[in-house]
Amino acid sequence: MSPVVHATGVRMSYGDVQVLNGVDFTVDAGEVSCVIGPSGSGKSTFLRCVNGLEPVLGGSLRVLGEEVGHTLRDGRYHPWTPKRYAAFRRNIGMVFQRFNLFAHQSALENVACGPVHVLGTAQDEARALALAQLERVGLAAHAHKRPHQLSGGQQQRVAIARALAMNPALMLFDEPTSALDPELVDEVLEVMRALAADGMTMVVVTHEIAFAREVGDRLTFFADGVAVESGPPAELLANPGHERTRAFLSSVRAGS
Repeated sequence: MSPVVHATGVRMSYGDVQVLNGVDFTVDAGEVSCVIGPSGSGKSTFLRCVNGLEPVLGGSLRVLGEEVGHTLRDGRYHPWTPKRYAAFRRNIGMVFQRFNLFAHQSALENVACGPVHVLGTAQDEARALALAQLERVGLAAHAHKRPHQLSGGQQQRVAIARALAMNPALMLFDEPTSALDPELVDEVLEVMRALAADGMTMVVVTHEIAFAREVGDRLTFFADGVAVESGPPAELLANPGHERTRAFLSSVRAGS
């Protein structure tokens, strides 16, 4: 079976600032792949490339069997149109640091809007689907509430339910707990643990080292725009092979 994500030498820059310097990265179906590293190392940018939110300027990035950004047809590469990018993203759920919920809509309406407006699902069917996904994240009783009536952890769980409502083949999490108060972190991680147990393919950029050790199938350390090393979490955390990784893990442990 082909990898869900397969990156080879991926490069990306913002103007003259090189952000990704040749990333090699692979995620297999059903795998929970966790990514750690210092701020500015390219983790979030790489995740945005996987979702087609940032262009790949060099190397190869295949996601769900497709070369992201262009299609080979009649011996030529044809760049994707905005419509083609939108169709590609339907199969990928992404959860950001900030919840990005619609303030004027209830939790139920936030979760139902994607199936209605993107997939063309009938309103009644979409609302039933949304309620089922809110149940999945433990928030069915709060379906009627608007974002300002929910805690940060509850809002992030609504955001996860919203992504799940699109029935994605791949879920991307960009530091989903970093904006939360410490006492709210575990309620979000618990939902993610359940998704992992259900076999969801996930890429998780995180600072939660304990979560990566417990739930991750693979752990990758990013620094200076490259994937420095990757391996089973317990093995990499106990015996990192690179000095850059050792220095980062020492600083994390010293600050915890």
